[in-house]
Amino acid sequence: MEKVLLHSCCAPCSAAILEWMGQNGYKPVILFYNPNIFPEEEYLRRKNEIVRYAHETGVAIVDLDGGNAGDGAGQEAAARRITDNAEGQQAVTMGDWEQQHAGWLKCAEGLEGEPERGRRCLACFKHRLCVAADYAASHGFPLFTTTLASSRWKDIRQINEAGLYAQEQCGRGLTRFWDRNWRKGGLYERRNILARQFYNQQYCGCEFSLRQRERFTETKNQ
Repeated sequence: MEKVLLHSCCAPCSAAILEWMGQNGYKPVILFYNPNIFPEEEYLRRKNEIVRYAHETGVAIVDLDGGNAGDGAGQEAAARRITDNAEGQQAVTMGDWEQQHAGWLKCAEGLEGEPERGRRCLACFKHRLCVAADYAASHGFPLFTTTLASSRWKDIRQINEAGLYAQEQCGRGLTRFWDRNWRKGGLYERRNILARQFYNQQYCGCEFSLRQRERFTETKNQ
């Protein structure tokens, strides 16, 4: 079975992909690294859902906020780094939520007012997928991919651009981004069925998307 590192944004977006991989000869390992999620309570709520699901299904999960969990994940120290590059990515050290989120905010500087699917989202995808590519390269994963591509709220072209960028800038020639469209082949419909067992968030994750969601709700209710 071919090993795949699956960057997971949340449990609802992950379940159908994990199921498909298991049925089609792949051995997925989940990687959770989402320092964009705000506030901390929301971050923990989403993380706990995917950790619970990983434990229930026996899928290994690497939790990069300070330790690993899950069957077969091991106990490597979660002190990975990504390097500066021409796009201005900031070097970050994995630690607690506050430290990680502060590092993520640096990649969003000057882009706070961008709309969803705008330049801030692309910078966010690059930031997270560079960490995934670095981990995949360091731990022998020939492929890495992301559940971000399963959501219809996200621009799949941006995700693929960020994934290929991460492959080139952070993969060190040791891993390849799998740009499969995780919405096709019945996977989006299956996603919506499996998502019923999880907490389903109402905004992407960062404080900027939360504020936009709140403004939209206020306008809609006027």
